[in-house]
Formats: sequence, C-alpha cells, structure tokens
Amino acid sequence: MSGAAGKDPAKIALRPMLAADGPVLAALFRAAIAELTGEDYDEEQQEAWIAAADDEDAFAARLAGLLTVVALSEGEPVGFVSLKGDEHIEFLYVRPDAAGTGVGAALAGAVEALAKARGKRALTVDASDTALGFFQHRGYEAQRRNMVPRADTWLGNTSMKKTLGEGR
Repeated sequence: MSGAAGKDPAKIALRPMLAADGPVLAALFRAAIAELTGEDYDEEQQEAWIAAADDEDAFAARLAGLLTVVALSEGEPVGFVSLKGDEHIEFLYVRPDAAGTGVGAALAGAVEALAKARGKRALTVDASDTALGFFQHRGYEAQRRNMVPRADTWLGNTSMKKTLGEGR
C-alpha cells in the first residue's frame, strides 16, 4: 500500500461492494476515523465512532443493505460510499493514504450521478466536521447542526443538502 494510492483519478476504478469486502471496508472505516478526524474529534469520540465496525459481520451486513460502491486503486479498496434510499449518503470513507487524491470526489460524483439518473432532485448527507469542507466544495449546503449519541459521548455533524440540477 503505497502513499501514492489513487493519485491519478483516471486510475480509480469503481465497482459494487462484494460480500468479501466486509472486513477490508471495516478496517478502512476504522483507519479513516483514527487517522483523519483527530483535529475535529477527541480520542473518546473517535473510539465511540470506530466501535460501529467492531462487529465486522454486522458492519458488512449494514453496508450490503445499502447501495455501496467501492473505489479501487491498483486492485485494492481505497474508499467506499453507501447510498441509502437513493437520496442520502450514509457512508463516505477514504483510506488515509488516499485522502486528498480524488477518491472521495470520484465516489461522491458516482452517487450524485446515480441519484440524478434515478430522478432524485437532491442528495443529503450528515457530514462529520472533518468532511464538512469536502461537501461544501461539492455544492452541499448546511441545513442544521446535529449532536449524535455514540456510547457515552456525543459526536457533532451537519446535515447538508445538494440540489441535483441540470449540468451538475
């Protein structure tokens, strides 16, 4: 796993989640939170958030119950996005060594195009404080601030919405 994973967006391949992806995506989820969210969330908050993937089978089942797309670079998963009900981004995580390389943009673009193709007029997300700027850059607008209970702590996020207009 090189630090160059995903640097060329043309080399990012997207495919549906496979049953065998569960453990890899759970590890990616945990690593992304542990390594990328430290400026916005304290250790207790990160641990509570990461705990959502402690039961890898349940985590994989949750992803399988959504429309989950996996980004690959050199055949290895470097990110994933899950769409709930054609209108809500439930998960969007990128492997830490692929952050900032276009993987997240490719995944977001894929679900935005899919939602639009399915006749949806808008897409929503509950963006972590870490991902807020990413979604703002993509045209999502803040709707409300949320405090979400996880274990014995609270995590802040922001509900955001993007109108899927013509030519976007």
